[in-house]
Amino acid sequence: MAPAGRHRRPTPRPLSRLPLVLTAGGAGLALPLVSASGAGAASGGLWDKVAQCESSGNWSTNTGNGHFGGLQFTPSTWKAFGGTVHASRADLATRAQQVAVAEKVLDAQGPGAWPVCSVRAGLTRDRAAGEQETGTQGAGTRPADGSTVRRTASEPGEAAPRTGTARQASARTDGTGPAAAGDGRGHHRVVPGDTLSGIAEEHDVRGGWQRLYTANRTVVGGDPDLIVPGQRLDLPGRQVQERPAAPGAGQEAADDPAEQSRSRQDGQRKERERQRAAEQHRAAERQKAAERQKAAEQKEAAERQKAAERERAAEQQKKQKAAAAKEAPASSGWTAPVSGYASGTAYGVSGPHWASGHHTGQDFAVPTGTSVRAVTDGTVVAAGWGGSYGYQVVLRHADGKYTQYAHLSSISVRTGERVTGGRQIGRSGSTGNSTGPHLHFEVRTGPGYGSDIDPRAYLRQHGVAL
Repeated sequence: MAPAGRHRRPTPRPLSRLPLVLTAGGAGLALPLVSASGAGAASGGLWDKVAQCESSGNWSTNTGNGHFGGLQFTPSTWKAFGGTVHASRADLATRAQQVAVAEKVLDAQGPGAWPVCSVRAGLTRDRAAGEQETGTQGAGTRPADGSTVRRTASEPGEAAPRTGTARQASARTDGTGPAAAGDGRGHHRVVPGDTLSGIAEEHDVRGGWQRLYTANRTVVGGDPDLIVPGQRLDLPGRQVQERPAAPGAGQEAADDPAEQSRSRQDGQRKERERQRAAEQHRAAERQKAAERQKAAEQKEAAERQKAAERERAAEQQKKQKAAAAKEAPASSGWTAPVSGYASGTAYGVSGPHWASGHHTGQDFAVPTGTSVRAVTDGTVVAAGWGGSYGYQVVLRHADGKYTQYAHLSSISVRTGERVTGGRQIGRSGSTGNSTGPHLHFEVRTGPGYGSDIDPRAYLRQHGVAL
């Protein structure tokens, strides 16, 4: 039915894309909703004004923004209020069909379902109650007397949920309104008739219903048009009048530019500290690596030194073994009286220097202190001063021969002592009638002077070659 009255040519206004929000007493409760007409219906002229504001009066608009028809229904709202009995979407329905669904929305949610355009068009519950719809009647149930039967989304027979001032009055009288639902700690408990836009407006939520929905998406779900009584919603950016929030203690502080600056500075400071700590860690790791490298080099140098020392010790031992082999007796128990010697005056050399007219022994040119050893086993028959022989040692051997060691610098045996071949009996020197450090070695057949024999021949007989 066409609305009564004449209408001026519509003036285009900016499109409003605010969604129609399904009340908590609507489809969220899955309770029966019966539309109202007559006293509860808005006039056709009012709906044209709302449509003019919402869609420039184009009842079949579909701009692809998720809102359809002259009154910009969302698919969920259109379906929840029975619009699909007319058409699958609002833009596919007639004006009269869209108005019929809008009457149901108005009855359930109030004019807040069109938060901007209802104000501009003057759409309110009180005004709607004083005007008659001259167009198509709503889809509600009308008794025989012509009055309108209305059922709310709460319980059949109770008054419909109220919004705005009516809801605040209810809160003051029965404790079911926002004053009771809002717990004073930044939360709101959904009651029948609530909408996200109404809650955001009532609690002065910065960013409106969009921000309220974003903060409670996990509670509300994927459809912002559908909220359910009993849901507990956080109130982000709530403007609390009674007591300003402390800086950093809520979304207000987060929205404060000074707080944001402090937050950025704090983040930058923490990042610098993190980088500084990371650099210190890297420096410590480099220091540890350098210390490990130094320790490894020192260990390697010590091992090289030890290897060199072992090599020198082995070489020295080799030399000592060679020397010992050289000094070892040619046959069992026999050896030369000194080692490392150079032969001096030989036995039998004649000359006026000797009382017998010849040299009675074999001289060895060795420095003072050279070890003098017994050529074979024997008994000490003399150990001490021997006149022109200086300090001397005389040994008697098992074959009856005697060996004399003269011009010594020290003596290490005593008379009557038994010695074995190769044992040290003293050290060379230059005592007595001597022309310089040397050993005079003499072999005799008797204990006294004048019984000398050739010492070289004597030792050769026993395998010692001088």
